[in-house]
Amino acid sequence: MYQRIRDLREDSDWTQAAVACKLHCSQQVYSNYELGQRMIPPEILIALAQLHGTSVDYLLGLTNEKNPYPRAK
Repeated sequence: MYQRIRDLREDSDWTQAAVACKLHCSQQVYSNYELGQRMIPPEILIALAQLHGTSVDYLLGLTNEKNPYPRAK
């Protein structure tokens, strides 16, 4: 999971500080998420999936399909 989050950030040419700002956390906290040194709260996982245009299942490694699921009505 952590490598996918890092890869998505790097693919977007974003710094850790830029993603941390979007998530309203510090760069150090976000760095700890990427390194697997801190558990990622569900609301941050959801925000990361939305930020990268993918699904939480993709971030967690439960699927290799990057495209997000259709939203529920």
